[in-house]
Amino acid sequence: MKFINDWKLVLMLCLTIGLAPFFPEPHIFGKVKWIAGGAIGMQGKDWFDVLLHGFPYILLIRLLILRGISMLRK
Repeated sequence: MKFINDWKLVLMLCLTIGLAPFFPEPHIFGKVKWIAGGAIGMQGKDWFDVLLHGFPYILLIRLLILRGISMLRK
């Protein structure tokens, strides 16, 4: 489980899986816009796609929160 606490790996995942495919716009941006617009017509595969491309960002947010908590304890 060390890999989910590795900053370099999490950032690499965010820049690759999180943003792929890159053109015409990063895939996660299109999905977030779709959800913000009401998610009309989204199917199960679209939600899975959001989870797949969004998971690296969840790991990054988790690391930032853990880092903040550890800084507050010092």
